[in-house]
Amino acid sequence: HVQLVETGGALVQPGGSLRLSCVGLGVDLDDYHMGWFRQAPGTEREGISCISSRDTSSWYADSVKGRFTISIDKGRNAAFLQMKSLKPEDTAGEYCVADLSLNDACNGDCDLLDYWGQGTQVTVSS
Repeated sequence: HVQLVETGGALVQPGGSLRLSCVGLGVDLDDYHMGWFRQAPGTEREGISCISSRDTSSWYADSVKGRFTISIDKGRNAAFLQMKSLKPEDTAGEYCVADLSLNDACNGDCDLLDYWGQGTQVTVSS
């Protein structure tokens, strides 16, 4: 169900930074693990980062490790993705997800996800 709203996507130059936001609408995300997926042109959707609602431990795909940082703010019912040193290969639609299963929030099939957003476009180009 689409009850998450992502914002922050934009056209940026290589090496630039963006901060994506994800807020829940009509759903309390306190008990949900959060994740970020992306889908580049001509590719499958893949999980790039996730964070546990219990201890805030996080995971990153190798392609973004060291450059992206995921965080949550339960007081704001929101999750964030700070993206740095962006590369053209990062160009993709970015999607926020929420799931009671940490595994699914990290890289679950779309049909398995409890909540997802409409996506926000990140384009990295000079």
